[in-house]
Amino acid sequence: MTTPSVLFVCVKNGGKSQMAAGLMRQLAGDTVEVHSAGTAPGATVNGLSAQALLEVGVDITAEQPTAVDRELARDVDIVVTLGREARLDPLPGTRVENWDTDEPSDRGIDGLDRMRLIRDDIAARVHRLHATLTHT
Repeated sequence: MTTPSVLFVCVKNGGKSQMAAGLMRQLAGDTVEVHSAGTAPGATVNGLSAQALLEVGVDITAEQPTAVDRELARDVDIVVTLGREARLDPLPGTRVENWDTDEPSDRGIDGLDRMRLIRDDIAARVHRLHATLTHT
């Protein structure tokens, strides 16, 4: 039996996809192979994203944004895009799912409070995906 694999993708690979990858690594340990990437990667991980994850014991401060590797994207079991902006060219034979995550700024919530709500939304989705990938 092979280890299931996931690639989380957002635009800059500095916030949402890094958060999802960090949360999945914390939950799954070595039961899921976890990757993250961006369609137009930025230079650093978002500080507020990192701070919100540190509150739940996940440290992504050493992560570096990377670009989507098409070969990796074709080889994983599922590609998850986060948010409305991340767009990938079609990946024939690869399961692609979009998580249209909560956007608290639409309701006037910003800063760390915004990031906590995004973290919690992503965490719930990560739990569901982990259960699907590991059949638990």
